[in-house]
Amino acid sequence: MRVALVHKRLDLNGGTERDLFQTAEGLRDLGHEVHLFCSEFGVKPPAGVSAHRVPVLPFGRTLRLWTFAWLAPRIIKNVGCDVVVSFGRLLRQDVLRSGGGTHRGFLERLGQEGGLRRRLWQSISVYHRSLLLLESRQFQVNGSAKIIAVSEEVKSDIVRHYSVPTDKVVVVYNGVDQNRFHPSKRAEVRESIRERWKIPLDSPLVLFVGSGFRRKGLDRILSIWKSPRLRDVFLLVVGDDARINRYLSLASSIAPGRIVFTGRRDDIENYYAAADVVALPALQEGFGNVVMEALASGLPVLVSRDVGAAEIIHGPLVQGIVDRVEDLRELEEKLLLLLVASRDPDWIREARQIGERHSWENHFKKIEAVLLEACRMPSGVAS
Repeated sequence: MRVALVHKRLDLNGGTERDLFQTAEGLRDLGHEVHLFCSEFGVKPPAGVSAHRVPVLPFGRTLRLWTFAWLAPRIIKNVGCDVVVSFGRLLRQDVLRSGGGTHRGFLERLGQEGGLRRRLWQSISVYHRSLLLLESRQFQVNGSAKIIAVSEEVKSDIVRHYSVPTDKVVVVYNGVDQNRFHPSKRAEVRESIRERWKIPLDSPLVLFVGSGFRRKGLDRILSIWKSPRLRDVFLLVVGDDARINRYLSLASSIAPGRIVFTGRRDDIENYYAAADVVALPALQEGFGNVVMEALASGLPVLVSRDVGAAEIIHGPLVQGIVDRVEDLRELEEKLLLLLVASRDPDWIREARQIGERHSWENHFKKIEAVLLEACRMPSGVAS
């Protein structure tokens, strides 16, 4: 197949951007001719993958959104691809890959947490209105031949908000690099990473990974760090946020010296090796690659039920799933439980076995099957 993969930016930082890069590599390795269509290239495309720049108007995010959604299908048509896969908002595509659920559902959850003021802002924001308009078009009957959801949670969100037929939405869980993320790395780098960030080797360490701290639940984690029962526990925050200074100030007032911010790290596998537990009590997360990486590294995860990757957790590890992320007592109790369990070889083995079931190779074969089926159906762009 000649495959078009489309998103506004190619990068290795954001989750969707990284998934785009890996999908290009995976489909290339399966023998397909892969073309990337982006308005920005933060990194070089994978070797053997063709890149096409989509020009956009540089006057605010709303105009960039609309010009990309309108121009990309036209540029793709000139290249002549068999199937077009959108990772974002387009006016036309053959397959829509939904990695984070609907924007409508996301705004509803933010509005519930943020109150009347936030809901009012969302209702008058031209950008949010534009996203909703494009989204509703994508989920129409003729919006796409197939939809790939990264979890059952995302599928339910799509069906609930846009009445999409359930058989049109295919769930394909993300994979994980099982060599890069492995329990054996503890012996290799645990001591050096802790020494670098002045974390005692024998102190319990909780790892938070991600950018967009509020949505991913860092505020909730910081709220429980005052507890006397966590007085010896360190928190390592890997990632970045537009309001990083606020978080630095808050952390220093709550537990000076025990909450460490590292910024973005390219060697993230080493930080899993240094930790005992990973925490992701997110308000909303379509999948959460962090969960898969932690499990493959042999770590239990404190994760909210609203995170799609919670669906793959089973056995004793389900004790780390939080039903009510706003319940700080539940967060604290489950975190303390996981810190004790993280020393149990059975828990480490159970976590690793879950990670082993989800390889990238199997993931891309499932993606390939969806694209082949879409090629045989009435489509939006390729035809």
